[in-house]
Amino acid sequence: MTNLNTTIQVKSKKMRVGRGIGSGKGKTSGRGVKGQKSRSGVAIKSFEGGQMPLYRRLPKRGFNPIKKEKIAILNLDKIQSLIDTKKIGPDTIIDLESLKKTNILNKSINKLKILGNGEIKFKVNLKVDFASKSAKQKIENVGGNISLNTKK
Repeated sequence: MTNLNTTIQVKSKKMRVGRGIGSGKGKTSGRGVKGQKSRSGVAIKSFEGGQMPLYRRLPKRGFNPIKKEKIAILNLDKIQSLIDTKKIGPDTIIDLESLKKTNILNKSINKLKILGNGEIKFKVNLKVDFASKSAKQKIENVGGNISLNTKK
């Protein structure tokens, strides 16, 4: 009695192209007649049959870093106008987090820089990442304090 679970494997011979008409893949070896694709050693690189190629579907990146730090720039006149409109208090510490909470700055901004354009009348406490020399000078002349974050 024979075992029914055994399977019979039939080995199919590998097609040998270009070995005569009777083989089924003779003469042009399935490459058609003439043209670039019929020649040896030539290929149309990244051609996808009329479909938009992958390298053109992907966005251009170039020299622009993906994880670029977004730095918000605030001038002294802008800080003064925020104090005048009572959006921020002159006695509070003004830093990046407090400006984000009051929706003055966008949530995606990573760092804060103060520039010295304009005048400031109130004594303010600032905690920022960068500050220009003129901004530091003007804030200290009014009696304010500016401290720089050293963490990176």
